[in-house]
Amino acid sequence: MKIGLIGFGQMGSAIARGLLKSGALEPAELWASDIDSEALEARTAELGINAAPDAAALIEAVDFVVLAVKPALLESVVAPLAAALARRPLLSILAGRRLADFRPLLPEGARVQCVIPNTPVAVARGVWLCERDSTFTAEDRENFARIFGRTGSIEYVDGALLGIAAALTSCGPAYAALMQEALGDVAVYYGLPRAVAYRLAAAMLGGYGQLALETGRHPAELKDQVCSPGGTTIRGVLAMEKAGFEAAVHAAIRAAMGDQGRLGERNRPLF
Repeated sequence: MKIGLIGFGQMGSAIARGLLKSGALEPAELWASDIDSEALEARTAELGINAAPDAAALIEAVDFVVLAVKPALLESVVAPLAAALARRPLLSILAGRRLADFRPLLPEGARVQCVIPNTPVAVARGVWLCERDSTFTAEDRENFARIFGRTGSIEYVDGALLGIAAALTSCGPAYAALMQEALGDVAVYYGLPRAVAYRLAAAMLGGYGQLALETGRHPAELKDQVCSPGGTTIRGVLAMEKAGFEAAVHAAIRAAMGDQGRLGERNRPLF
């Protein structure tokens, strides 16, 4: 199956990298288009994939289209391509845009699935949040899972909850990066070389995530497994609690959600 990405910025190229790294597709099966032709040529040449002269040509060359432009460009990009897009399954990664936004723009019967991937899809360890409301056929959904599922886990979420889910998965890598950097800084203070400190912190964060996913155990149980009575870890945990670690995490998610309340279609993360 040939996949085409309309828009080939940071997220579009991350998806392409993940599809190639995971072995889901060969370079010849990937196409990309972008209004920035210079950046497009550089990125497609680096990955060895096809650069389409424009979005219309891309749609004709592929079996499955990924819309990866800026959310504000939805109407201006989709409207002129509506007839062509209606002939292909369309996967939209536009943050904050839902199926309801596409209905007035596309003909009846168009097949659309709105998703929010995160940056770790580039290394096939990402998350795909999918709006539960979709016009994909059963075959489209199977193809999506078969191909894009190679780059990360797939979760279907009610549209009203996509905002908070994306605040966790799409904003979360930035918070994990802060944790990695903080751990690295204090390790450097105690003499560990910075490159080694960052590498160890990243490996620990990735390993914990895999452990949590594979065991399905409650975070408190995984924490308690490391906290020996009177040991170093429990002292560190209590120090983090005293410093307001949990409150800081809560504040970060609430800030990402803005003043939009707890539930509803207006919950759109500001990432």
